[in-house]
Amino acid sequence: MQVNKLTEIIIGCAIEVHKELGPGLLESAYEECLYYELVKKNLNVERQKPVPIIYKEIKLEYGYRIDLMVENTVVVELKSIDTFNPVHEAQILTYMKLANKKIGLLLNFNVTVLKNGIKHYVLY
Repeated sequence: MQVNKLTEIIIGCAIEVHKELGPGLLESAYEECLYYELVKKNLNVERQKPVPIIYKEIKLEYGYRIDLMVENTVVVELKSIDTFNPVHEAQILTYMKLANKKIGLLLNFNVTVLKNGIKHYVLY
């Protein structure tokens, strides 16, 4: 599947979840519902995917966890916060680098309109 189509589907599912639930819930609730919507679209989705960290000759198997990995292509990091901070961008970019993925979506569900809580990242 083309990456643009895939991110379009993910964002559409996130909007569906946000329309149904609105802002103000815990991140875990949005994760569960977004996972449900994506699986309904017959997408391969991994939740809380471990991302190892390799430091010199040491491999830390479970250094971090990606909220959702969709079709082994798109890293999706979910938030339910007042506003994005630079640390959130650093977090998703780090996950993308560690997982060797080029595309990432940072979604903040704690907004009135979800389009205001979407950031798209591409690594070259």
